[in-house]
Amino acid sequence: MEKGLINTSIEYIKGVGPKRAELIAQELGIYTYGDLLVYFPFRYIDRSQFQTIQSLNNQMPYVQVKARLKQLQEVGGGRSKRLTGYFSDGSGMLEVVWFKGVQWVKDKLVLNKEYILFGKPSLFNNKINLAHPEIETPESFKKAGYAGIQPVYNVTEKLRKKYVTPRVLAKVTYQLIQKIEGNVSETLPDYLIKQLKLMPFGQALKNIHHPENFRMLERAQKRMKFEEFFHIQLKNLYLRARRKENYQGFIFANVGEAFNTFYKDKLPFELTGAQKKVIKEIRADLKVGKQMNRLLQGDVGSGKTMVALMAMLIAQDNGYQSAIMAPTEILATQHFNSLNEFLEGLPVKVELLTGSTKQAKRNEIDEGLMDGTIHILIGTHALLEDRVRFKNLGLVVIDEQHRFGVAQRAKMWQKNTLPPHVLVMTATPIPRSLTMTLYGDMDYSVIDELPPGRKPVKTYHLTDRNRLKLFGFIRKEIAKGQQIYIVYPLIEESQKLDLKDLMDGYESIVREFPLPDYRVSIVHGKMKPADKEYEMNRFVRGETQIMVATTVIEVGVNVPKASVMVIENAERFGLSQLHQLRGRVGRGADQSYCLLVTKSKLSKEADKRIGTMTETTDGFRVAEVDLEIRGPGDMDGTRQSGIDTLKIADIVRDEGVLNLARRTAEQVIHKDPSLERKENAPLKNIIRDKRKSKKIAWSDIL
Repeated sequence: MEKGLINTSIEYIKGVGPKRAELIAQELGIYTYGDLLVYFPFRYIDRSQFQTIQSLNNQMPYVQVKARLKQLQEVGGGRSKRLTGYFSDGSGMLEVVWFKGVQWVKDKLVLNKEYILFGKPSLFNNKINLAHPEIETPESFKKAGYAGIQPVYNVTEKLRKKYVTPRVLAKVTYQLIQKIEGNVSETLPDYLIKQLKLMPFGQALKNIHHPENFRMLERAQKRMKFEEFFHIQLKNLYLRARRKENYQGFIFANVGEAFNTFYKDKLPFELTGAQKKVIKEIRADLKVGKQMNRLLQGDVGSGKTMVALMAMLIAQDNGYQSAIMAPTEILATQHFNSLNEFLEGLPVKVELLTGSTKQAKRNEIDEGLMDGTIHILIGTHALLEDRVRFKNLGLVVIDEQHRFGVAQRAKMWQKNTLPPHVLVMTATPIPRSLTMTLYGDMDYSVIDELPPGRKPVKTYHLTDRNRLKLFGFIRKEIAKGQQIYIVYPLIEESQKLDLKDLMDGYESIVREFPLPDYRVSIVHGKMKPADKEYEMNRFVRGETQIMVATTVIEVGVNVPKASVMVIENAERFGLSQLHQLRGRVGRGADQSYCLLVTKSKLSKEADKRIGTMTETTDGFRVAEVDLEIRGPGDMDGTRQSGIDTLKIADIVRDEGVLNLARRTAEQVIHKDPSLERKENAPLKNIIRDKRKSKKIAWSDIL
């Protein structure tokens, strides 16, 4: 379609006009023809079938009858006025009632004239009736395009009050479809349409809004869903191909003394098969002279840090420095302590840089980075500062990357002449469908095994009535020398309530577990950082047996002797957060437990979350269910990904179409990495427009 036409204001469509156009724009964000064409119906009603009055019952969702108006009866006055019409189709008599707009309806209806009625049947005084049905003459019904499958569009309450109903929007869209028919450009190459047997774009657009039949609707939906997924996958793979072609990377040709000595003499445990596989994948990336850009997924405790350390030792063997960037000071400190413990006695210098690093230490770090005596720098956002310069930065590890913006991550690229290799780690398992969509421009690896000796955490659901039993279990675990987390929710909108719950809980725990036999730490977000760190360190050192906390302990605390995670008001936590909290225990060889305490009555969604936690410890299964419950728009990172702009495709329900789009995009990029072939010109246009915006530029491709 011509750019001028696609960008035309909707005020020029019959039945809209300037005032309605302004209202629709304010409420739905629809300004132009292009916007309206991709405002897809959310459901459809079959208006191709007619029922007889005799066959109607109040269990039917919606019915459509063709009948003649035999009588009109007006009853009452003022606000209690109502209008009843009696319609007959030969099989019976149907009462139709109006409580609003009585005079307007009365003026429109003509006795003995045939009408088409559409509405929800109900039972009143043992008689079937319709209240406020849609009503059309057969002529207007056909002219408006209702004779078949009717689209239903989402509208706001404000639009309804101004008489812009789903039905009005359907009429307006029908007018537009008629206006542009035959003037819609194809967006995919002919060879792909033939190969995949896809409906042509213009035909798909028409059948999405006003389907000829359900088979055509299904084909149109598949075409549009494929289009959305294919655009994202094509962009991801194109960018990956461009990066590998354009960005040279440092060559780490050697596996030398640092790596080999650590592997032979210092490795604290046998690597799992998954860890070995991932290290091989990283090793292959590092020696080809192209910048590595790899996502490493692994559940809590799966050994991602060990894999990252071994990659950094390869960097050191080749004369390069490494950096780990963590989102919080707690997590950065955890990495610093872990790496120093692993590397004790080896000639590898590790330093920690955070916002609270003293000036004298900062000066020392600055000097060590520039002269190359610091091999690994661990830190928070402080690493991004301009004053942080390296002698030869070759590898950047980013932990929980969704906590960092794109611009922040890019700053690390500028700390050497060539961009360093990048390894992104996440402890949040991501379903494969989401991974290929969110991170489709990256290579990715998965650690799907726990280290030897780790026992899966046993998870149980308790209600408030089981509290005495819970306290008894805690006493037994402490008697064995174990430590306990008791976590309360923290939701920003109700911090006062949450803090009260936390303090009440703390006081009850102190009463149940008094000194001197039991010692309790408390940690929450309102505490000063120094006080928080003091309490956490007491627990880490084993000086307290119980930590009462909010979710600040979700990441960063590694206490092997902590064997029980009690989550109070567990129904108020998201599934991903519950799984992350569960990962705080089970870090040692002892059997660990996660106890989910809830009120007795749960919502359907909360019950599904709690049930999933008790059924499986597989983080990827948990992530799949979380995606099903919340949808991709609420998942971490999707606001930057373009997923929240999907208008018709759903990565949960439409995974088959997503996989087809991915395979097709891979084939296209494999044969034509730069999209320079003549037949791929439409695809090059898509890439050009999508690189300007993260959103799917439907208006640019129509």
